[in-house]
Amino acid sequence: MTPAIFGLSGTSLSADERAFFREADPAGYILFGRNVESRAQLRALTDDLRAIHGRDALLITIDQEGGRVARMKPPVWAAWPAGAAFDALYELAPASAIEAARANAEALGHDLAEAGITCTHAPVLDVRQPGAHDVIGDRAYGFEPMRVAAIGRAVLDGLARAGICGTIKHMPGHGRAGADSHKELPTVTASEVELAADIVPFRALRDAPMAMTGHIRFTAWDAEHPATQSPFVIHEIIRQRIGFSGLLLTDDLDMEALDGSVPERAERALAAGCDIALNCWAKMDDMTGICERAGAMSAAATTRLDRALAVTRLDGASGTQADLIARRDALLGLVAAA
Repeated sequence: MTPAIFGLSGTSLSADERAFFREADPAGYILFGRNVESRAQLRALTDDLRAIHGRDALLITIDQEGGRVARMKPPVWAAWPAGAAFDALYELAPASAIEAARANAEALGHDLAEAGITCTHAPVLDVRQPGAHDVIGDRAYGFEPMRVAAIGRAVLDGLARAGICGTIKHMPGHGRAGADSHKELPTVTASEVELAADIVPFRALRDAPMAMTGHIRFTAWDAEHPATQSPFVIHEIIRQRIGFSGLLLTDDLDMEALDGSVPERAERALAAGCDIALNCWAKMDDMTGICERAGAMSAAATTRLDRALAVTRLDGASGTQADLIARRDALLGLVAAA
């Protein structure tokens, strides 16, 4: 198995993709708006991916957070609120915010399960900071670390009730970044004491099955390398100080925060300690290059992947999607009524 998650070019597999994926046997796939057209089409696509590998337990992922980060959109699928909506409710009624976040995530998970998707790259556990770049912004659950952790836990639980694996991101924290890592490498000069607050939500949810790194350089930890490619950050901060033992993915390797070719970026990230290289844009040359440089997935990473795929629908599912959305809306409505 190749330690990579690959993107797809369209709404169905090309002949070249089908042959390549069968040979490369990547750890999983990621879907974007270009892959999503209708309910029937999307389910046919995910079924096709499973048929290539001959197994139902396949990591098929998507960025379906809510707000401005959603690949499955209206009018085919429901619109989902951004993280800031739950932060606003928490200010008024913490228990209600947690219940609303849980119901929302479970309802969202119903859409993913119906489509044959096994994982969404959420919740966002980045602690929002005044003056930072808006690339996180209203995606975050607030400015207070334990509030972010509490809402993030509710999201993970709600997803699990629908049988969906969540991904905590962007470890060890994107909230202080003064630049958009899609465009350039942010450098965070915060002290060790300041950064200790940023990792609080990740420590609280360190038992999550999956996490995604951030392409950010933290001078207090490693002045030369972004976290995704830093052995110190991955081993000493993520694995030891945070205590995360689950499957660790890179953020998208095509982002301009990283230098070198995409296969070189993947090689550095895997060598630093990431389990899986995430390559989103379905460029065949990049995908074949990653396969040449990455080698086979390690036994430890394979075990972590199996553990993530073992997320099953929790007992006590809370009702139909319509029931869950109604419950969420009633709770979020408390903010307007206050």
